[in-house]
Amino acid sequence: MGTVLLSGLHARYTTRSGGAAPMPKEVPVLAVNYKAYPTAFGEKGLAIALAAEKVAEEYSGQVRIVLAVPATEIARIAEVVDAATVYAQHADPVEPGAHTGYLPLEALKEAGAKGTLLNHSEHQVKLSHIDHVVHRAATLGMETMVCADTPAAAAAAAALSPTAVAIEPPELIGTGIPVSRAKPEIVTNTVKMIQLVNPDIPVLTGAGITSGDDAAAAIRLGTVGVLVASAVMKAKDPEAKIRELAEALANAWKEKHH
Repeated sequence: MGTVLLSGLHARYTTRSGGAAPMPKEVPVLAVNYKAYPTAFGEKGLAIALAAEKVAEEYSGQVRIVLAVPATEIARIAEVVDAATVYAQHADPVEPGAHTGYLPLEALKEAGAKGTLLNHSEHQVKLSHIDHVVHRAATLGMETMVCADTPAAAAAAAALSPTAVAIEPPELIGTGIPVSRAKPEIVTNTVKMIQLVNPDIPVLTGAGITSGDDAAAAIRLGTVGVLVASAVMKAKDPEAKIRELAEALANAWKEKHH
């Protein structure tokens, strides 16, 4: 996908309908995707949220923590966190009405979600779906983090002006092999392509991120943070793992920007 086409996409969508306000780039971002792990629900999911809230308070002004939780857990978790930001894991391109089984943004917002993930490799959707949800979210004051599996897909998503884009090669998700080590060019190419489309859109990276070193590497490659799942959700001590990742992001950010 060439520079002219990418620039054209950006002009087309931003002129037509605008998008959500981009995620601030003053601090790095640690996004934790609960997925549907056994630890994502009930008391276990709540305990991880409280651990994340504790770390978010400790690193207030240094790291932003986002928790993408199952729809069934949004209200429960939103009631007990404030320093951390609660996201849904998915939203459908429908408004409240006769849509059995769908998740309208309005319902997610009512439950306490401040934003939503979209297009994770485990729940991929069409570009038109992303377009609708991103711009509907903007009208509701909600954030959108769009996942993409290639630099070109990430650039196309950025043209829709979401709050952030997360690049995650699906073949590395859950492997423990970080993209920053296995395929760093995917991260750097994504950053470059998004700069051409919409330089205001921050980029996160995921897939195989398990340690503080992985998180720091992501910052050095030009991203604003990481999207993790199993590293936290399967950890023996989730609070320690969240703190490890947050500390690494904060330190790497300071080294890069100061």
